[in-house]
Amino acid sequence: MSLLSIRNLHASIGDREILKGVNLEINKGEIHSIMGPNGNGKSTLAGVIAGNPKYVVTQGEIIYNGKNILDLPVDVRAAEGIFLGFQYPVEIPGVSITNFMRTAVNEQRKYRGLDPLSGSEFMKLMEEKKKVVEMTTNLANRSVNEGFSGGEKKKNEIFQMAMLNPTLAILDETDSGLDIDALRIVASGVTKLHSPETATVVITHYQRLLDFIVPDFVHVLYDGRIVKTGPKELALELESKGYEWIKEENKN
Repeated sequence: MSLLSIRNLHASIGDREILKGVNLEINKGEIHSIMGPNGNGKSTLAGVIAGNPKYVVTQGEIIYNGKNILDLPVDVRAAEGIFLGFQYPVEIPGVSITNFMRTAVNEQRKYRGLDPLSGSEFMKLMEEKKKVVEMTTNLANRSVNEGFSGGEKKKNEIFQMAMLNPTLAILDETDSGLDIDALRIVASGVTKLHSPETATVVITHYQRLLDFIVPDFVHVLYDGRIVKTGPKELALELESKGYEWIKEENKN
């Protein structure tokens, strides 16, 4: 059984249809990359899977872990193990990363019928996961993303992912605005967290991220549909040729 099965998914924002029949199958243990030109539905697909209410699903279904999740609110989807890393993480002034994460982790545990972590248990977990993304203690004590550089925000996203240990991680243009050192750290964290029991979806424009996070499958999303799927070499082809040939192949 697939971990995630998307069938004939159509979604709109306002009166504009963005997803026009997406089909996608993802199994545990796999890394999938979704590439494609701007404005063709990549971030919309991520938002729809995560449950962003600004998108309206008009047709199709999303089956996750055997459940149709379309009627589940975003917090329940997160508690079920779906994580979305944002292209532009928001700042939360006055809320420390430590308090934010302790609340998130214990809410997730409550949903799963587990006791909350004690203070010492939580701090031990936090110290362990900080090492995944080379996060300093100073960064962890600051308010969530407040005054962070682009690289620090992305490190914090992967740190949150490490703390929540999702079954399905969706990373929406995590490489956006990163220099090569920050990219290496973030990608290394993603790779360390991937396991045979989890799946990762990497949304990106550029092949360079896939030098660090090697996908099992590359999908091209164009005009609201996945129009081409191939092995990791497809990303190299897109890098060298651009997307014009995809557009030519898919002219009506």
